[in-house]
Amino acid sequence: MAGIYIHIPYCKQQCTYCNFYFRISQKDKVEMLKCIEKEMELRKMYLENKIVKTIYFGGGTPSMLQASEIEKILQNIYQNYLIDENIEITLECNPDDITEEKLYEFKRIGINRLSIGVQSFDNEDLKFMNRSHNATQSKECIQMAKEVGFNNITIDLIYGLPNQTLEKWEKNLNLLFDLDIQHFSPYALTVEKKTTLKHLVDTKKVSLISDEEIVEQFNLLTNKAKEKGFVHYEISNFGKIGFFSNHNTAYWKNKYYLGIGPSAHSFNRISRRWNVKSNKKYIEGILNNANYFETEILGLKQQYNEYIFTSLRTIWGVDSNFVKNNFNAEMHKNMQKTSKKWLKKKYLTENGNILRLTEKGKLMADAIASDFFEV
Repeated sequence: MAGIYIHIPYCKQQCTYCNFYFRISQKDKVEMLKCIEKEMELRKMYLENKIVKTIYFGGGTPSMLQASEIEKILQNIYQNYLIDENIEITLECNPDDITEEKLYEFKRIGINRLSIGVQSFDNEDLKFMNRSHNATQSKECIQMAKEVGFNNITIDLIYGLPNQTLEKWEKNLNLLFDLDIQHFSPYALTVEKKTTLKHLVDTKKVSLISDEEIVEQFNLLTNKAKEKGFVHYEISNFGKIGFFSNHNTAYWKNKYYLGIGPSAHSFNRISRRWNVKSNKKYIEGILNNANYFETEILGLKQQYNEYIFTSLRTIWGVDSNFVKNNFNAEMHKNMQKTSKKWLKKKYLTENGNILRLTEKGKLMADAIASDFFEV
């Protein structure tokens, strides 16, 4: 199994918290789309003829493109790669880009999963985040997508926002569950470098809520999701049975993925490769057959750390037998030693050869994973 990710580097405006790569100007869009198609052709051997089971259009804001532009990229993929007949094709979209006509066009060209960037159903939150839509547009977009026939819809939500009380967060969740969709991805607000949020926090114009309040919001989230039949299959992902994200699951299960477009990452287990975060340098590199990416060869320790970090975040957990069979004896011994500490504290559970995070362990996932790392 393999996946393909296409990064569409355009947005209408910059969100307060966002550090993903994009540009507001689309003056180079025609060249960019040509270069995305060319990179697809240049790198067709990267996946070693593995069958592509997922395609994911991310960004940026892919829904800013016309369906015909996305269709051309898909045709290129089908011409150059082996495609599973039941492929999952996801398109990220913003509510304000969506019309009924556009949704029908997306469905016609093969998009069968929508990831809608809602972030919040509260207009005050949306204004703070500098989102380009309002709460009404979010709800209308989701209903419209369902009426058009999309039955695999996920939305993003953010919690831990300044001035976001537990009551406001619960209202968000109730609205989500009332919409009866199949999947959602809630993320705790993080302060990233070179963002408006970072500036606001540093200049004390914005105060973040406490860790205790974030824990309360997380616990409310997990309890309500469980009541509504959602499986918490990864730290930031909840899905009904049969509707987990196949694309993101491939990341967490160490599968091959090919990243196309500026800033996109690729992975083939032994190396990681990432494209330059610059439309200009990316286009010049593709057109002039010059370098537009960097590559890192992963040593055994890095491969082990990668496996621990991604696996521990999921319901599938860390397989002690996999570590024993794929890494050296010392790594396996260290893993067993470290696990005893966290098992004793009840941050981990052990079922046969599988280690999983407990509910309170999920709140410390990164810290626990890093404790296992080989340095």
